[in-house]
Amino acid sequence: MGDTLEFNEIYQEVKGSWNDGRLRFSKQNVVYKNNKTGKVDSIPAGELSLAQWRRVCLGHGIKLGTSTGHVYKYDGFRDTDLEKISEFFKANYKVELAEKDMCVKGWNWGTAKFSGPLLSFDINDNSAFEIPLSNVSQCATGKNEVTLEFHQNDDTEVSLMEVRFYVPPSQTDERQDPVEAFAQNVLSKADVIQATGDAVCIFKELQCLTPRGRYDIRIYPTFLHLHGKTFDYKIPYTTVLRLFLLPHKDQRQMFFVISLDPPIKQGQTRYHFLILLFSKEEDISLTLNMSEEDVERRFEGKLSKNMSGSLYEMVSRVMKALVNRKITVPGNFQGHSGAQCITCSYKASSGLLYPLERGFIYVHKPPVHLRFEEISCVNFARGTTTTRSFDFEIETKQGNQYTFSSIEREEYGKLFDFVNAKKLNIKNRGFKEGMKGNAVDYSDSDEDQHDAYLERMKAEGKIREEGNDSDESDGSGSDESFNPGEEDDEIAEEYDSNASASESSEEGDSDDEGAKKKKVKKAKVVKERKERKPRKEKKPKDSGGPKRPMSAYMLWLNSSRERIKAENPGISVTEISKKAGEMWRQLGKDEKEEWETKAGEAKRQYDKAKKEYKESGGGSSSTAKKEGKKSGGKKDEKKRKSAGGDKDRDRERVGGNDSFKSREFIETSEDSSSDSDHKSKAKRKKDSDEEEEQAASTPSSSAEESD
Repeated sequence: MGDTLEFNEIYQEVKGSWNDGRLRFSKQNVVYKNNKTGKVDSIPAGELSLAQWRRVCLGHGIKLGTSTGHVYKYDGFRDTDLEKISEFFKANYKVELAEKDMCVKGWNWGTAKFSGPLLSFDINDNSAFEIPLSNVSQCATGKNEVTLEFHQNDDTEVSLMEVRFYVPPSQTDERQDPVEAFAQNVLSKADVIQATGDAVCIFKELQCLTPRGRYDIRIYPTFLHLHGKTFDYKIPYTTVLRLFLLPHKDQRQMFFVISLDPPIKQGQTRYHFLILLFSKEEDISLTLNMSEEDVERRFEGKLSKNMSGSLYEMVSRVMKALVNRKITVPGNFQGHSGAQCITCSYKASSGLLYPLERGFIYVHKPPVHLRFEEISCVNFARGTTTTRSFDFEIETKQGNQYTFSSIEREEYGKLFDFVNAKKLNIKNRGFKEGMKGNAVDYSDSDEDQHDAYLERMKAEGKIREEGNDSDESDGSGSDESFNPGEEDDEIAEEYDSNASASESSEEGDSDDEGAKKKKVKKAKVVKERKERKPRKEKKPKDSGGPKRPMSAYMLWLNSSRERIKAENPGISVTEISKKAGEMWRQLGKDEKEEWETKAGEAKRQYDKAKKEYKESGGGSSSTAKKEGKKSGGKKDEKKRKSAGGDKDRDRERVGGNDSFKSREFIETSEDSSSDSDHKSKAKRKKDSDEEEEQAASTPSSSAEESD
């Protein structure tokens, strides 16, 4: 057995919502990472005191208890995982993984047991359900009832609002009320924020961007209290995910960002981030409302009773010590202007995008934090309104897309190099993708810094600037080049081949001239027809020759077709080909070599047979026959055409009611142009018929001479 056991798609219940993640058992600890928030729970192996294997809603689950009183529950295991997990626990944790049955009777009476942070409702010593007391937001008592209210989670479709317990009066101990005792046990572990005692310190009138306003921040040992003119917020330290300290682009201000899960709520609005804005020049002297001994014992040198310095440093230092989380600052990224951020827009609001060591954060409206591990790919897109800027698009593995627009063109090179160094998937890598293999050997080369997209954007910007300069210097020169009259003359000249129409309409009045102008204008949109390429004559197929050999794949397919049908009953012909292609790609080199050898042997036999066939005179007679057929066919076709031309001429001489028109009807001014067109067409047709007749008669005369 290895040193670690890892499981994917393991679920943890958080306030009524199942969050998936990854669980790893190692010799030193048990680590669970939430895929949604990135939060990591680590349980040292020495603190494990309880391990239970239970049948739960998502298959099988494990309940772990620690010596410090914490309980962790993970679901999503398979039945086959029990044996290897049990052996791993015995070998490394010295804890036995016990199987525990749940009660499924559905009774609503039983025994309430308080074990650490859990309230367990047991029926016949089997647990029916468990309530994490940290989810309780309020506890109210009645005569014989206790009502529990719960924190709501926005991620759940259905939430449990409250549970009521009926507590019968005690017959043994009359001095203690069982209802009050039940309520006290709940409140001792419940997440009910009560501002008891004095605050550790108070920061007055801090500027808050989200939620907007100025707030007094009172720091308590277990929670943060924001007191404003209109709203109050109480934020437990357990809901703080991350702390960020970000310098503003103007180098005179600082952002202090607190990431929260679950968020603070105000009506229907949710605030996932608390953003404070400080001036670097503002200083403060701070005295903690604790004795020096208590400060030393609790914070272990992280804080002292009396401190002084910049306001943002004091706030961040106190929060880091109380929340016990690291503060994230920008890494090595430096933009074109020297700042550690990029000015851009998100959802029509301007803000700052900070590339961090493990993600991106955008402040401030709305704030967005994206970790590298949840990013599927990034894309550099051309700006929609101008070429002086570009868009930076981020697509997550959940399918969400974030577009940061209006980024200055000069920032492209720095941002591209940063994304490339972090090995993020880039959709349009451009020139750098071809140089990926030599990136290590030529890391300091100037050529490696070249990028086709960047060069194109620079060139387009240069052309745009030159165009603007020329427009300003030339004035209205560009307008003079457009002359509608000249354009009409050119178009009329292009269609001068229609001369008969103009000659026949000389006797017409001004209306005819107007009609001609309309006709010329309409000719603008006429497209020239491309000449069709003559079809290539197919090579005559020699039916008597040897058959072409099959490729290695086709030889393998013929031998494997029946096996594929047997393994996949009811499979269609197209699906057989698809399946066979996949199987052929998965074959090893040695297996393919066998069929390639067979194909090579078949090719040699084909070449030999073809050579013998040609030497014996095969193939020449059939081609001669086909050529004779073609020449004979052409002669017959010409004869038919000549015969058809004679019939047309006879029909014109005799004349019919359908084709005959009187001279008075033809010479009207309205149809004079169309009649001239008909005459020119008839003349051209007559000339072509005479040419065909001469061509058709030529072979017959040559045949008579030979006779």
